[in-house]
Amino acid sequence: MELFTIDPLRWESLLGCFLSAFAIGLERQLGGKPVGIRTSALICIGTYVFIAMSRDVFNDATDPSRIVGQVITGIGFLGAGVMLAKDGIVVGVTSAASIWILAAIGVVIGLGHPWLGVRLAVLTVAILVGVNFMENTFEFLQRGVHYRLGKRTGVPTPEVAAPPKQNAE
Repeated sequence: MELFTIDPLRWESLLGCFLSAFAIGLERQLGGKPVGIRTSALICIGTYVFIAMSRDVFNDATDPSRIVGQVITGIGFLGAGVMLAKDGIVVGVTSAASIWILAAIGVVIGLGHPWLGVRLAVLTVAILVGVNFMENTFEFLQRGVHYRLGKRTGVPTPEVAAPPKQNAE
């Protein structure tokens, strides 16, 4: 049926994008982090579409690999927009890295490997969940910027000393 034809895109690849994005986005969303299911799906599917379409316009005068480079640059800016400094600590780095891997998965799927993309998403979720579990379980991993994890696990965090009061005299 002509209605369901999406050439040069493939339904199997779109499914791979959605499954990959759903897995990563669900982990982020359940943790109350930015880049949930909806954003993850849009990043992964959008990247896939750019890569798949670049393969379709290939000729002697074009170089589809340039699209990959431009996707990497654009995703870098998108990821930078998720990070910010809060109380002297940079937050959002893991969300930015999640955006980066979602785009990489979109590229992999766009190059014709939809189930490799899904496997990469499973590996990504294993890293996100596994490291979070380790940080919450082992006290030696709760140092530096990771010390704030103690609020979730019931471990007391140090009080921030108030600046000394100045006399107006």
